[in-house]
Amino acid sequence: MTETTFLDKLANYIVTEKQYDFSKIVIVLPNKRAKLFLLESFKVHFENFFFAPKIISIEDFIQDISGIRSIDSVELLFEFYEVYSSLTIVENRQNFEQFSNWAKTLLQDFNEIDRYLINPDYVFSYLKDIEVLKRWDLSPADKTEIINKQLEFWDILPQYYCSFYNHLLKSKIGYQGLIYREAVNNLVHFSSEIVDKRIIFAGFNALNQAEEKIVQHLLSIDKADMLWDIDEVFLKDVHHDAGLFARRFKERWSYYTTNKFQWIVNEFSTEKNIEIIGTSKSIGQAKIVSELISNSIINSDTIDLSKVALVLGDENLLIPILHSLPENVGSLNITMGYSSKNNPVQILIAKLFKMHTHALKRNPDSYLFYYKDVLDLLANPIIESYIDSSELVNFIKRNNYTFITQNRITTFNGYSNRFFDLIFEKWDKSPIEILQKIKDLLLLIKGELDHNKEEDKLLKTFLYSIFKGINQLISYCSKNSYVDSVDLLYGLYKQIIDLSEVSFEGEPLFGLQIMGVLESRVLDFETVIITSMNEGKFPSGKTNNSFIPYDIKREIGLPTFKEKDAIYSYHFYHLLLRAKNIYLIYNTENEGLDGGEKSRFITQLEVEKREKHKLSHRIIQPFIPNIANHGMQISKTELVLQRLKEIASGKGFSPSALTTYIRNPIQFYFQRVLSIREVEEVEENIALNTLGTIIHGSLEELYKPYLNVFLSLEIIDKMIASADDEIEKQFKEVYKEGEIKKGKNLLAFEVAKRNVYNFLKEEKKAIENGDAVKIIALELSLERNLEDSRLPFPIKISGNVDRIEVRNGKLRVIDYKTGKVEAKNILLKDWLGLATDIKNDKIIQLLCYAFMFEEQSKEYEIEAGIISFKNMKAGFMPFGIKNGKETESIITSQTLEYFKNELIELILEILNPEIDFKEVN
Repeated sequence: MTETTFLDKLANYIVTEKQYDFSKIVIVLPNKRAKLFLLESFKVHFENFFFAPKIISIEDFIQDISGIRSIDSVELLFEFYEVYSSLTIVENRQNFEQFSNWAKTLLQDFNEIDRYLINPDYVFSYLKDIEVLKRWDLSPADKTEIINKQLEFWDILPQYYCSFYNHLLKSKIGYQGLIYREAVNNLVHFSSEIVDKRIIFAGFNALNQAEEKIVQHLLSIDKADMLWDIDEVFLKDVHHDAGLFARRFKERWSYYTTNKFQWIVNEFSTEKNIEIIGTSKSIGQAKIVSELISNSIINSDTIDLSKVALVLGDENLLIPILHSLPENVGSLNITMGYSSKNNPVQILIAKLFKMHTHALKRNPDSYLFYYKDVLDLLANPIIESYIDSSELVNFIKRNNYTFITQNRITTFNGYSNRFFDLIFEKWDKSPIEILQKIKDLLLLIKGELDHNKEEDKLLKTFLYSIFKGINQLISYCSKNSYVDSVDLLYGLYKQIIDLSEVSFEGEPLFGLQIMGVLESRVLDFETVIITSMNEGKFPSGKTNNSFIPYDIKREIGLPTFKEKDAIYSYHFYHLLLRAKNIYLIYNTENEGLDGGEKSRFITQLEVEKREKHKLSHRIIQPFIPNIANHGMQISKTELVLQRLKEIASGKGFSPSALTTYIRNPIQFYFQRVLSIREVEEVEENIALNTLGTIIHGSLEELYKPYLNVFLSLEIIDKMIASADDEIEKQFKEVYKEGEIKKGKNLLAFEVAKRNVYNFLKEEKKAIENGDAVKIIALELSLERNLEDSRLPFPIKISGNVDRIEVRNGKLRVIDYKTGKVEAKNILLKDWLGLATDIKNDKIIQLLCYAFMFEEQSKEYEIEAGIISFKNMKAGFMPFGIKNGKETESIITSQTLEYFKNELIELILEILNPEIDFKEVN
């Protein structure tokens, strides 16, 4: 029989070489995933059905020796809090939320200490002595309450550990380290029970102290075989991390002084085609994987897809890759859990928690929802599928609700949707009742799914994962009274989600095998594709979520990042060991500390290249078409020309429409021809245009009672006295339900007041200096037809002017500007090109107003100008024509004739079918 994989070799060893009785052996593997593949290898040796041997993972094996049930980290946290509470007086006792912040880290340290059989008293006394030494030179007066509490914490750690250990032992439950320590304690008893059994440990690399002790003991009493899978290249090279643990065990275990170290193989140096591919971002990697599978593998007659492993260095790539896989991938097996953190249903629940948490913190009684939280939730694709929320969204935007009450939402237009009620009902009940609401929501979503649709099948898988998590949380809350806030409930929910994984159904032995790094242990494939081969991803970066410093870990024999890197190194090189075709894909984009830098493993392969390895390296960047650089261009069809005629003859061209065309013809096309407006949005902070509307509206209302009368100091004083109330009224009308009493909006309110007061002060000063001022019109709508033989038809010019007044015998057409304008911006030196330069937009606007009002001006001389609120000291700045050192500000009929010529040229261009609308970049 040809042995192509480690598991084939293992099956052959058990059946042919040793001829073990299957009923008397137990095969222990590093993980559960390899069991199916090993059974498949056994089938080759039997023509008919057979009773398979017991095959078990190392964790389950050690749990069987100890007789203790493993519990998850959340349940562990509750058990620890019970012990902590019993050891801490009420006055010093932290609530569960505060406790969990440090307890999670401490539990990890407990776990490591026990897995490596370290004396806990020694570790904790060591840590305490270090803390004392740090502060040895402090006098009693310098020792603050925080320092004292820290020292007390290190002092009580042994008590926490001992009490917690005994508490768990009593209940026959525990964390992994405790189970391992107890398995070692129970090893002699276990050995006496397996009189006729033989334990075969196969495919291991790194072992902790407890595992080492168990394996060595069983080897010493001849109850076990230990079958490694290490290449001689890694074993002989003292600097190669892939062989770090094998070298240690070979040198240190007394068993190997008289027994052979099995198995040392020579597979890595065989012929291999290794292609290293760099590309940008995750989507680039997904596309390359699809291309490799489609072109190099599926179209090949020699490659069996079930012998192809796609190993994801970053689990977040799973969904993009699933969407990118070619259609002719008949079947696949995803032998990895997909983290629930990226589950779309989890994202929905996280947004739900966020919305209600913010509402509770703001005011539990009025229960104010923040508009962004509401819109974010309603925009979720899952919600959009079951609720038509467009009316509510438009209502929030139209009324500018920054905060909206729960009652206002639930009573909006008589919504009586159960889905809607479950989302927005107050979370003012117990944690269990809140979780029950979430559970009901998930069941409602499930009831609406179409189980024949592929996308709904996937959503059902995601839904089930979260549903299990919520049920688990309900179980914890029903047993413990410590969960007393939504914040804490959300914290526990996140912990459960972090532990949860979405399991996919697939063909375990057929089709493309998609897996994570850990799932690849013991398995061998002919073709291997590994993604995310970047530093920080593969291998993962250095982390030290521990109270025990690095140097102390080294001193007492706990693993550090050095050992973790060695484990990753073994996993990587084992994947390559028997593979013939290898594709290593990495991200070339620098997206953070771990982005853009290829993995050290790639560099190591290049530097330590074996003779029979064919190594190639290429960078693939996405093709960006040149057309992306071209501006948009739209021709004037008959329909467009007809629409332009409708505008010209109906509503008319406004000064702002004409200047929009000069600025960007495409913008004119979208806004004026197609009537596409900007989407209405909630203004959390007052926008400049909104502020301008408020100032314009305030001045209009203040001056309105005094039209066609000469202004007096008494009138101005009345305006000043009522200005505050009028400005606030305008704010409420324009800004609607927006908050104006605090933050940036309060500042904007004060800016509006200052602008109006400054305007009225300047008005008062002018009257004191003898100006005779009479307001003729405010916010006046004007229109006039422009007729000329050059035009195909009369063109209506229309628009609103802010103010028309008679001052000292001259008629003034005034435009208010909330931005800064200077006198030089409205001075004209040359008529040529007036209507082609956007710098002249304010001149065009003023002359349009003068043109429209010309026939009503009677005997008055006309001036048209701007009052800039950010340049109030300049006062009224009239349009003027520069003639040498002189400036003429009176707008005569001749001035308007010159202007009409320029305006006609502009309109002819707009109407010309030969001139396309072109985007200006």
